[in-house]
Amino acid sequence: MPVRIRIYGKEAIFNQGLWACDDESLEAMLQALADPRAMTAEEEEKYALYCAGRYGGLIYRSHGWEAAPHPEAEIKMEDFQPQKKAPNPNSGGGLFGMFRRKK
Repeated sequence: MPVRIRIYGKEAIFNQGLWACDDESLEAMLQALADPRAMTAEEEEKYALYCAGRYGGLIYRSHGWEAAPHPEAEIKMEDFQPQKKAPNPNSGGGLFGMFRRKK
């Protein structure tokens, strides 16, 4: 079943892994995100909801148009920050670590 979304005032339809839209630039943006693995109606709706949320658009449901939620970020800053380790008191580090007596 085709899923309709509205982004920037233009409607687009997602059906069987392809987008159809009157606006060529919007269709190209959506087609760049196209997921050909979306075969069932539920997968198509889930994918269209992701695209509409990514561009701040609306999705058509049985009761009318509703705002699509913005999807969770795929990459977070925490992924790039090194993990801090607790200092090991037995590491023997420091300026005079080599002169410490081993236990």
